[in-house]
Amino acid sequence: MSPLLIKPARGAADGRVHHITPASAGWSYVGFEVFDLVPEQALAQATDGREVCLVLLAGRAEVSAGGQDFGTIGDRTNPFEGAPWSVYVPARSHWRVVAKTPVELAVCSSPAEGKLPARLIPPGLVGQETRGKGSNTRFVRNILPDSAAAETLLVVEVITPGGNWSSYPPHKHDTDDAPRETYLEETYYHRLARPGFAVQRVYTDDLSLDETMAVADRDVVLVPKGYHPVGTPIGFDLYYLNTMAGPVRQWHFTLAPEHAFLGW
Repeated sequence: MSPLLIKPARGAADGRVHHITPASAGWSYVGFEVFDLVPEQALAQATDGREVCLVLLAGRAEVSAGGQDFGTIGDRTNPFEGAPWSVYVPARSHWRVVAKTPVELAVCSSPAEGKLPARLIPPGLVGQETRGKGSNTRFVRNILPDSAAAETLLVVEVITPGGNWSSYPPHKHDTDDAPRETYLEETYYHRLARPGFAVQRVYTDDLSLDETMAVADRDVVLVPKGYHPVGTPIGFDLYYLNTMAGPVRQWHFTLAPEHAFLGW
């Protein structure tokens, strides 16, 4: 199995499904966790030197963070049902979630100093766009884009209809050369609307990295560098949650040369 493909864990006492740290991924910025919580289960963490975006992938929960009580939020039963409720949590603070229904919670993180207050990101503040055309069409939900306040963290959801390509044309953001290109580590958390598979390739120009993976529901793919397109078969709608971070909080990328004629 590719070292870039992380399978979900099962049966953890705290409901943890994924626990990806910079150390475990072999990079410097992105951390990513997923938890399955049962009703009335509480989960709390200190953020220390990292800012966090809590994304309610599914379910309803009471959420407090950074000294603020945001009440009960969440209205999706799965991540395909419209934009999410999320909470931004600054570094050097705490957050707590108490599930009111079964909850699938993503915890996206990256290094920060704690310059900003905690805030609620309701569905109405999630920018939505259609990207691509034809069999390259996908639907983007910008939870924490580079136009929104944060220190290093970027978070976005994408829905890709069955039979379509996504993160396509192939593009990379592994060079610290802003504004031409920015270095951003990235995780993909994949969900499939029904049992099946999608495909993701991660590769560099010189093919020193060239991994093509069959991705199942709830897998995570690490993108330390290189191009990283995704395809999903007809009949299998795909969701993924991207967490990105790097030294410059901007998303600037370079298209693969042989695909550049397609434009973005």
